[in-house]
Amino acid sequence: MKKIVLLLLILLFPITSTTNAQNLQHPPIPKESAQTERVAIVTVPEEMTEKDIRNIIRQHPDLELRRIFKHALNGFSAKGTLESLEKLAESNKVDLVSPVKTYKAQLENIDIIGGQIVRGVFDHNNKRLTGKGITVGVIDTGMDYHHPDLSRSYKSGHDLVDEDDDPMESESADGPMTLHGTHVAGIIAANGRINGVAPDAQVIAYRALGPGGSGTTEQVLAAVEEAIKDKVDVLNLSLGNEINGPDLPISLALNKAAEKGIVPVTSSGNAGPNMWTVGSPGTAAKAISVGASTPPLKIPYLEVDGLTGKIRLEPMQGAQEWKLNRSYPLAFGGLGKSEELTSVKGKIALIERGEITFTEKAYNAYQAGAVAVIIYNHINGSFIGNLESEVDIPVTAISKKDGQKLKKLTQKGAYAKTNLIEEKDLIADFSSRGPVTSTWEIKPDVVAPGVAITSTIPGGYLALQGTSMAAPHVAGASAIMKQAHPDWSPDQIKAALMNTAKPLTNPQGKPYRTYEQGAGRIQLDQAVKTQSLVIPASLQIGKFKLAEKQHEHTKYVTIENVSDKNLNYSFTIPKNEPGIEWNLPLSFTLKPKEKKKVEIKMMVDPKLFKKKIHDGHLELRAGTQQIQIPYLYVLEEPDYPRVMGFDFGVGDKKGTYQYEVYLPGGAEEFGIALFDPDTYQFIGFLDAKRKVGRGLLKVELKTEELPENGLYLAQVFAKKLGQEDMIETALFIEK
Repeated sequence: MKKIVLLLLILLFPITSTTNAQNLQHPPIPKESAQTERVAIVTVPEEMTEKDIRNIIRQHPDLELRRIFKHALNGFSAKGTLESLEKLAESNKVDLVSPVKTYKAQLENIDIIGGQIVRGVFDHNNKRLTGKGITVGVIDTGMDYHHPDLSRSYKSGHDLVDEDDDPMESESADGPMTLHGTHVAGIIAANGRINGVAPDAQVIAYRALGPGGSGTTEQVLAAVEEAIKDKVDVLNLSLGNEINGPDLPISLALNKAAEKGIVPVTSSGNAGPNMWTVGSPGTAAKAISVGASTPPLKIPYLEVDGLTGKIRLEPMQGAQEWKLNRSYPLAFGGLGKSEELTSVKGKIALIERGEITFTEKAYNAYQAGAVAVIIYNHINGSFIGNLESEVDIPVTAISKKDGQKLKKLTQKGAYAKTNLIEEKDLIADFSSRGPVTSTWEIKPDVVAPGVAITSTIPGGYLALQGTSMAAPHVAGASAIMKQAHPDWSPDQIKAALMNTAKPLTNPQGKPYRTYEQGAGRIQLDQAVKTQSLVIPASLQIGKFKLAEKQHEHTKYVTIENVSDKNLNYSFTIPKNEPGIEWNLPLSFTLKPKEKKKVEIKMMVDPKLFKKKIHDGHLELRAGTQQIQIPYLYVLEEPDYPRVMGFDFGVGDKKGTYQYEVYLPGGAEEFGIALFDPDTYQFIGFLDAKRKVGRGLLKVELKTEELPENGLYLAQVFAKKLGQEDMIETALFIEK
């Protein structure tokens, strides 16, 4: 049977008051009718024509043909029951059947938006570059093309939700309103009160995500198809899913777009800071996947009597800037309900996350006379947030651990004072990290500002944060690059941005890993004027095995002199490490516009060098320019999550349920254990299997195989090569 892949689309929006990173990873259980029909994306061999596709549909009369794709991928979308789609998947005439579902995003005098990366960029002839003559496609929630800062930038649009040519954002009459696409478009090409990175670029808006930011794989693929037909120069997708796999349909479509001359730019995801959290299409090999860094920000650090060290406060967007200039007493305010805030007047209110929104907590504290609010997490780890409306006091976020420390000190009447410390060029905690499973590619490719980014929204302006805000910085930068170098390919533009990026260091001064930042934070002015290109701009060296005495991998890069003078090239010998040897090219010279393919060899003795993941940079001296080339290799089976993307619900056949789960590397053991949610008593296994293959596992269960009706705590686990991972989620059964 052909592999069936589930793709869940979400907006990579900043985490808001009604959701958190855990909720995004483990969505609520859908309640579907047993008769629900589904839409699937079907790929077919490249040689198949439209006539061949229609013949396939005629052989499956219970399926409805919806769209035929010729550009984004070779295939079609069809509607039918799960049973009919599974029959289609068994056909030897199709390559892949990918059932489509939706996932709803929870929305919760200004200078140049891209100030850190562009404050006026000029080419070699000292001509200012503004993106003039370049077209950028934005696949998102639509665009308020009446906004005074966007009306000059708007070229045209397509609505793939309502099937017309009006890509206006969802308005209140349609359902939950949207603003995300307008914010993204403003970062790219606003031209008015605020200026985007490429203010003279033209924007084609593709509304693929409808009310509330909900969309389908089919709609996004249709948007990519339209963008290819429209021959856009750059394509931005600030969207994604939770599955770290390189071969999902939209990732493949972006690779196809790059082959057709379009520069595809996509967000890496908002599921950081852990490894392996990058999701598709941020896993697409030929796209520029973008993580989020911080622009220059003044961050408050709290010093409290009786506490060793400082606590970093994460400002929430929509609140006042933290400017407290003296010590204030701390007071505990429970969950931030009005009746719990009787003792916070003139104090900093410490409030626990949960039950009511951040905005309600902040407003209640303001009404009670608090001078500021600190909200601490109700689960382990830190978080970020946005307020849905402005509140006239500072509001910040801290971790559960720090919150519990402060809670104890409030009982002693502790005072807190603030230090404001300027931070910049740090990777945002929420920014998803790589590498990519199975291919072990480095993602994200670069990072760009994605924190506290003010841009256009319908009717005004708003500061938001997320990798959704970082990607359009790079899309705008790509438009500038295309204007400066109209004959450059997507690979060359990607290489220029990566070759000239600034490698970043963490607050302790240590370099971020390559799978956290890629090549680093983009530096557009240097990218425009680069004299050399190295393609590919990062190296995935491969997998080594302990059983082998010595493993050798060979990679090739093409080095191109794009300047108008002879340049000398030489590699710096990497730092000596026991168990690892490099064989690098000798020095050479390239004439103007000349290129050379060079061989790079890496030899590893796994017995001496046992790191599960090894990464770093090779340094190339190119004339006066220093180019760093990120590389990564893995040993044996690294510690990627063995299980992800679990979904459970009513099946399409009467009297059945079904579950789907993604196993990036397969599993020696897999199971779904059920527990009583109140007592945590083990009840039994919903299912258990051994030796399961890589990819999507899709299983149908008959009603009689299920436990009694009710709510259960489910632990979905997978084990491979000694590592076991688990997803814990609520599971509701109503037979």
